[in-house]
Amino acid sequence: MASGSARRQAAPRVDYETLADLRYHIRLFLRVREEAARAAGVEPQQYVLLLQVKGFERRRPATIGALAERLQIRHHATVQLVDRLSRRGLVRRRRAEPDRRGVVVELTPRGEAVLRSLALNSLAELRSAGPALASTLTRVIELNGGRPRLGRRRR
Repeated sequence: MASGSARRQAAPRVDYETLADLRYHIRLFLRVREEAARAAGVEPQQYVLLLQVKGFERRRPATIGALAERLQIRHHATVQLVDRLSRRGLVRRRRAEPDRRGVVVELTPRGEAVLRSLALNSLAELRSAGPALASTLTRVIELNGGRPRLGRRRR
């Protein structure tokens, strides 16, 4: 019979330095995005909602429930975000088809313009800050026994 200590496996090594670097690069990117959103006249979470609405455009309707999931916030908080954006003329609601009980959120032309400006800014920021973020993420994955996959497999 093996002793308790022999059965225990060594605790996995945690590379706090690399995890801290990853968190720093993520936070840096998000802070720059938050400042850009505010400079464009929207709150950061409003920008994320606009982006998710546009991202759903070809996949499925942007319902309140789907948006809440993508933003990782509660249903009522999503409703409040949509209300504020609707009052500002950046999104509109329409009844879902064929089930008219549901509500779908769509961008207005004004919302499209704000989103496009912010998205172009995000892409420029990714070109400059992205390599450090990607490198740190790759290091975290490799140090934990994984192999990073670049790109997605097409089916």
